[in-house]
Amino acid sequence: MDRAVVLMKLESLRHCVKRIQDKTPPSYEELADDYDLQDIITLNLERSVQQCVDIGLHIISDIEVPAPETMAQTFKTLERANCLTHDVAERMTKAVGFRNTAVHAYQEIDWQIVYAIITEHLDDFREFARQIMDCVG
Repeated sequence: MDRAVVLMKLESLRHCVKRIQDKTPPSYEELADDYDLQDIITLNLERSVQQCVDIGLHIISDIEVPAPETMAQTFKTLERANCLTHDVAERMTKAVGFRNTAVHAYQEIDWQIVYAIITEHLDDFREFARQIMDCVG
């Protein structure tokens, strides 16, 4: 595993999460009414999830475990490898579910759910990053 690659991807994750945080409006209604804001936030959420998956796959490629068959399984594999706690693996698995909806069924996004994610769950990405740093040393 190339630690520099992991660090670079973690920095990209940090940037995406900061962008979401900086663009989070004070109310759900503002998000629901602002298409540009929706695009910025959704794109950065998608990128955040993708960076977490990419980081996980990079780590997994260096350990002797079967490769995950889905993006969501990446986090369960990291849990089995003692890189993530069960709680963080579960939260990141749910994030993949959101990402899949955002990518494949954008018109079906529930903006109240997105608002809850950006106001209550950005720390999930930060905790993922902390646990990954502990794992890679």
